[in-house]
Parts: sequence; C-alpha cells; structure tokens
Amino acid sequence: MRSPDPRSCTVALSQDEVARLAQLARIDLSPAELAHLAPQLDVILEAVARVTDVATDDVAPTSHPVPMTNVFRADEVHDSLPVDEVLAMAPDREDDRFRVPRILGEEQ
Repeated sequence: MRSPDPRSCTVALSQDEVARLAQLARIDLSPAELAHLAPQLDVILEAVARVTDVATDDVAPTSHPVPMTNVFRADEVHDSLPVDEVLAMAPDREDDRFRVPRILGEEQ
C-alpha cells in the first residue's frame, strides 16, 4: 500500500490487494493474471507517486497538462436566415415550421 508520505515513491501492492481491487471492480482475474498484473500496477502507482515529487509549492495545481483557453466565438447577434430559405429543403412543413412525425403516443 501507499506510504503515508505522499512525496515518497514507495508503493507496493500485494496480489491479495490486487485481487481485492479486481473484486471491487467486478473483474474476474485468474491467479496467473493477478501475478502478472500486480507488478504492472506497482509500476503505474510508482509513476503516479513520482508526479508528487514535482508538485512543489511553486507549481500551481491544474487539471490539465496544457493550459486551457476558451475557444468559443464571441456571442454576437446576427440576422437569422430567411424562413423560406431554411424551409426550402424541408421534407414537410406547416406554416413557418418543420413538420415532423410524432414519436410518442402513436403506433407506426
């Protein structure tokens, strides 16, 4: 199990702990699979633990490794398309609206 010091990279999972995790995840693993996966999970957990080594006080917490910026366009009012142009290729229309088949309360 993980050391109480989050800056330490000492992580080790026993096969019993991996079996318990698999049980919690509802994954059936054979003893051979447990023996194969336990060392691999150790490598993964050690790599994650090493991340805490670089997470010093001068590194701001973030949820993404690349700075995220807003890519939305400006919210500006524009003229709408003409109704006749919008409905020109509609398969069916009623007044100035699309007419679509009813999907609830009707047998086909």
